[in-house]
Amino acid sequence: MPKPQKTHTVLSLFSGGMGLDVGLAKTGRFDLLGCVEKEPSFCATIRANQQAGRLGEKVRIVEADIKTVDARLLREELGLEPGELDLLAGGPPCQSFSTAGKRASVEDPRGTLLWDYLRFVAEFQPKFFLMENVRGLMSAALRHRPIRERPEHGGSALEPDELPGSVVRLFCDDLQNVAGGNYHMDCFEVNAVNYGAPQIRERALFVGNRFNAVVDFPEPTHGAAAERGEEQHLELFGAVPTKLLPWMTLRDAIGDLAEEHPEVLDFSPRKKAYLAMVSEGSNWRSLPEAVQKESMGTAWFAKGGRSGWWRRLTFDLPCPTLVTMPNHASTALCHPVETRALSLREYARIQEFPDDWQLCGTTSEKYAQVGNAVPVRLAQVAGELIAGHLDRLESRDWSADPRGRESLRKIYVQSHIRTRQWFKNGETFVWGEDESVPTYAAPKTKRKVVGMKG
Repeated sequence: MPKPQKTHTVLSLFSGGMGLDVGLAKTGRFDLLGCVEKEPSFCATIRANQQAGRLGEKVRIVEADIKTVDARLLREELGLEPGELDLLAGGPPCQSFSTAGKRASVEDPRGTLLWDYLRFVAEFQPKFFLMENVRGLMSAALRHRPIRERPEHGGSALEPDELPGSVVRLFCDDLQNVAGGNYHMDCFEVNAVNYGAPQIRERALFVGNRFNAVVDFPEPTHGAAAERGEEQHLELFGAVPTKLLPWMTLRDAIGDLAEEHPEVLDFSPRKKAYLAMVSEGSNWRSLPEAVQKESMGTAWFAKGGRSGWWRRLTFDLPCPTLVTMPNHASTALCHPVETRALSLREYARIQEFPDDWQLCGTTSEKYAQVGNAVPVRLAQVAGELIAGHLDRLESRDWSADPRGRESLRKIYVQSHIRTRQWFKNGETFVWGEDESVPTYAAPKTKRKVVGMKG
């Protein structure tokens, strides 16, 4: 029999619905010591799953705002000395950095939750840390300059704190000054769908370590039809496929799910009346123009694709990014064949939570837990990567990599999925009606590494 692989310790911050933790657990390589989460309903979810035997009995659950948590006291309660923790993991909520809405300035970045995460890094001095966030954090500026006042519109040159990426650069600078210091950090832009998740979801993953180890996120294992003819040399979970596998679809995730009484944060009767007129795989473009204007109001005159308006999903493609509320008209996540929003259990399937995973709170709180979670598949891939590095370093008695200290790096790993075609030259494309309709084009950039000041 093969010798069991050693497990590594992990502390979870901003645990939420525990997508990150479930993914790490699926590797079989990590022992969860504790969770820090402030939302009562989220903590109820954690406790319910612990009581059901899905989490270790000794996992310490800290229900508190992280700003009030004494990191040193928690470290001592967990029986750890600085440097003993193998992995610190968590995703600080940073909605102001999302590209989905209007970005806010960061007047005092050291007062944000990013720097609370850094405070725990300083106290625990983990061998590795994994921080997950919105992709927009990569390009976020400390101070926002309105577009009309920028140099390309006649304004003065941008100040250093107005430059894209200045938030991450400051975080990197402060990382080097924490107790124990000398952390190397690699920042990855990735998409969960490229690793077998049934959902198009771009995320930023920050992996840091105290051993000067340069970490490289695995190449995608799955791709759109336009990509799959290309030879690949991939290594993930012990398999080495020669070509990309097909993207997982919504059917793969929920096609076999039968719910007699689904829990749904549903559309209003008015919204359902419009959605009932939309065929599978289409959106507002399928409605008569008069109905479009009536139902969308001033949004009908807006620029952009507005692909989420009155959107009915298709079983034959991956699901769009899950949001915390599936029943908004402009970001609709309507079931392919039933005129209703995706159910809570369907949400959990798309995020790849186990079917027996319990969720607590109101219906809207449950959707928030699942919608905000790290895709389980992405967390598992990151966990396998980090466990492998921990194994390698332990075999060398934790000696740092001998190379000279390298710059902190930002690595783009084919995260942007070029939008599927909905409309062109006055013609509306409905997925599934014409097999010749293009799905998603092959990516222009597959991997790009940019050095960052460290």
